[in-house]
Amino acid sequence: MKDKENLELTKGSKYKIISLGGKENILESEGYFQGYINIGVDEIGLLIQLNEKHKNMADKIRIIPLHVILAIDILDAKPNNNNEKEKEIPNYVG
Repeated sequence: MKDKENLELTKGSKYKIISLGGKENILESEGYFQGYINIGVDEIGLLIQLNEKHKNMADKIRIIPLHVILAIDILDAKPNNNNEKEKEIPNYVG
């Protein structure tokens, strides 16, 4: 890794996520990160678009609550496009 890069999940990157499923059950989700979602008042989940490995669930979006994630494997990382946001001119509506 180059000079301790700040790692973060980036939209469009491919990940394999190991999480808790049901009772003593492990769930494996492989696909493309689409963002975050609020679940209820104080819970956040990852939005993963499942890939072809999931057969009939391919292209469906799976919400994985953060508190059940055991591991995340980075399969194909896309660059972070935060620089584009910094170039935007802020708008003020008042």
